[in-house]
Amino acid sequence: MRYALGVEYDGSNFRGWQQLGASPRATVQKAVQEALSKVADHPVAVVCAGRTDAGVHAQCQVVHFDSDAQRDPRAWTLGATGNLPASVCVRWCVPVADDFNARFAARARRYRYRLINRPVRPALYRNTLAWERRPLDAGAMHRAAQALLGEQDFSAFRTVHCQARHARREMQRIEVRRDGEIIEFELQANAFLHHMVRNIVGSLAEIGAGRQAEDWMAKLLAGRDRTLAGPTAPPEGLVFLGPLYPERWNLPAEVTLPA
Repeated sequence: MRYALGVEYDGSNFRGWQQLGASPRATVQKAVQEALSKVADHPVAVVCAGRTDAGVHAQCQVVHFDSDAQRDPRAWTLGATGNLPASVCVRWCVPVADDFNARFAARARRYRYRLINRPVRPALYRNTLAWERRPLDAGAMHRAAQALLGEQDFSAFRTVHCQARHARREMQRIEVRRDGEIIEFELQANAFLHHMVRNIVGSLAEIGAGRQAEDWMAKLLAGRDRTLAGPTAPPEGLVFLGPLYPERWNLPAEVTLPA
């Protein structure tokens, strides 16, 4: 039987999502697999919709796994959560068809980056907020970001360690808005490259601070040179909101494409 799970986590104390071989380092994947294995009473391996880096969080990471253990969705949800550290929980469990794949069935992925824009660093929510002391113009950043919409080559915003076969991605939506001291960046694309969101945010911040003109993002995109773009924004402010799937998989509304 195949199941899909919605997993929420604070990535502050993890080395990222992916478990690499037999490494003893704490990863979210390792924690989830160990918790599910205890519930199933056999080893369980999971496949995720999108890997996250060290220090990055997830509101609804979607994974799938297979098990013949006789457990209902509530038992998987509560049993796994009971065996997970306080920074990780399973929000829901849904039985799915055997051909469902959390990674390849996703048609879009969504991220939110939040920073506090003031002279003094934050004390509250410091694990889930980045900090920028320079005054930022959210309107200028939003306008500049629209140059990234559509299918583009995002080589200027990928890390040198990115293992993707190519840098072409379709940016479906990108918004920047301010609410008091908080600036939010929301991005939706068919897929993302390694560090792509954080590199985009780091470049937009240069525009927001007045160090670059609004047309700089378009120039970076066309130039395809990572060394000319802005710095990589810190991981604390980044949350993987979750993937989106076609309706036919019968997953919860928060991870289903609008009709």
